[in-house]
Amino acid sequence: MVNSISIAGRMIGPGRPCFIIAEAGVNHNGEVEKACRLVDVAARVGANAVKFQSFTADRLATPDAPKAAYQLRATGAGESQVEMLRRLELSSEAHRELTSYCRQRKILFMSTPFDESSADLLHELGVPVFKISSGEVTNLPFLAHVARKGKPMIISTGMSTLGEVEAAVRTVEETGNRELVLLHCVSNYPADPSDANLRAIITMKNAFKLPVGFSDHTPGTEVALAAVALGACVIEKHITLSRALPGPDHRASLEPDELATLVRSIRIVESALGHGRKEPAASEASTAAVARKSLVTARAIPAGSLLTDESIAVKRPGTGLPPSMRARVVWCRVTRDVPEGALLTLDMLA
Repeated sequence: MVNSISIAGRMIGPGRPCFIIAEAGVNHNGEVEKACRLVDVAARVGANAVKFQSFTADRLATPDAPKAAYQLRATGAGESQVEMLRRLELSSEAHRELTSYCRQRKILFMSTPFDESSADLLHELGVPVFKISSGEVTNLPFLAHVARKGKPMIISTGMSTLGEVEAAVRTVEETGNRELVLLHCVSNYPADPSDANLRAIITMKNAFKLPVGFSDHTPGTEVALAAVALGACVIEKHITLSRALPGPDHRASLEPDELATLVRSIRIVESALGHGRKEPAASEASTAAVARKSLVTARAIPAGSLLTDESIAVKRPGTGLPPSMRARVVWCRVTRDVPEGALLTLDMLA
């Protein structure tokens, strides 16, 4: 059994509504005003949470750390990774402003810490859940530091083998923290849908008996919807005010109207999943009456006559005796005159 966990009073797990995280990330470009506009977008379209990133550039990367290929494509080689990160930092005061603004807009504030000090700040701010980046899956001391805070954790698993995920899960659980959600992820921006390997969602759910979701970096919304159909209980998707903005992540993000479409579509898909029992929907009853068939008389039958195979036909509607009863009514005697084409009923037979 895969258990559900609770985040800010909302249950997450199998059979529960999909938890939708709008990943604002660093798409505020270091500007609190833009960050608040991203909060507005996420709240307006009905996302459950909006997520940022918490880091200090000099703690996150060395001066010589190279940019990732996608960062080079988006921002060029004129600055180092750490210089780029400095432009994208959010101060402690900005975190407080955003936490307050999210409360005002009635949407859950989340952030991904990239170092212990950032995790400590988020804990001080009272975040109800920690989101862990794929890059930290093998950073076991950091995972233990966050886990010991005793709050639920959502861990992305991009770039990871199943064994590395197992080690991360074990590290968290050894602290006594078992409030854990895993996100399948492909750490490329954008990721090619052919690399998505969505069946890994099922593999991780079976392996760890934990809720599993999907952090989606593919273009568009189709792959995220397929993940929901496979049982993803969390969907995380990058958002931007405009893909034309400068910065490393805008090009792999959804614009506001696209996020709105994704949220609506997820709710449709999860409602379509149903309870899994094979049974007619209530809405099918009228169609069944029209589309199914019944036993009818192939010709007029006088009272007292025996029904023969030749005197019975199978025709619509389906409101009489079903065709499966044909063998039971052959050689029964009719108790009254029955016209041709009449639906056979039990009270006609002796």
